[in-house]
Amino acid sequence: MSEFVQEEFTVETNSKGTGTTIQRPETCVIDAEVEIAADAVIEPFVQLLGRTKIGANCLIRSYSVIEDCTLGDNVLVLQSCVLTESAVADGAKIGPFAHLRPGSEIGEEAHVGNFVETKKTRLGKGAKANHLTYLGDAEVGERTNIGAGTITCNYDGVHKSITRIGKDAFVGSDSTLVAPVEVGDGAFIGASSCITQNVPADALAVSRTRQIVKEGWAAARRARQQKP
Repeated sequence: MSEFVQEEFTVETNSKGTGTTIQRPETCVIDAEVEIAADAVIEPFVQLLGRTKIGANCLIRSYSVIEDCTLGDNVLVLQSCVLTESAVADGAKIGPFAHLRPGSEIGEEAHVGNFVETKKTRLGKGAKANHLTYLGDAEVGERTNIGAGTITCNYDGVHKSITRIGKDAFVGSDSTLVAPVEVGDGAFIGASSCITQNVPADALAVSRTRQIVKEGWAAARRARQQKP
């Protein structure tokens, strides 16, 4: 470890004398007020900025930027994540390519996955939003699953409103939840639904048009186009 990097952050050691592992420290940016607990691993090209605190046994993978955040123990931050003014509880998994904007609170063992963005959002213990999702001004209960492509529509052009989703709920892929709206505990949202009204606990909500199939339509169209 270079002398410059040693002077730029606090390393906490445990009773066995082990400490933080920083791979290729010359590639990392670590501010003076950053605190890193014992047995954390920081991969190359990571930036730890401001008053960030990293818990014990965390793994911060390459190209992630973490500013003014608090991470609990055993947190995994995968490649190329951006975290700002957020809190991540013990055992949570972030990324790759996730964006936690200010006010995000990620619960124990929760997952925020590929290309997921959160802002002023609380994700409960064990909740998952693994793919291509925006959660803004939202509260998500424990163990709830947020399907790929889900969006909380929190801004109407003038005001920002809250979406509340209970525990053990299931939100199908490509759903939009137009705030203010509440989804009860254990409720299911059908894929591709646009939810504009509250959904009671243990209910199913589906909001989409019925599929229409016209057999032979494509063949007839091609035949028309081929006529001189």
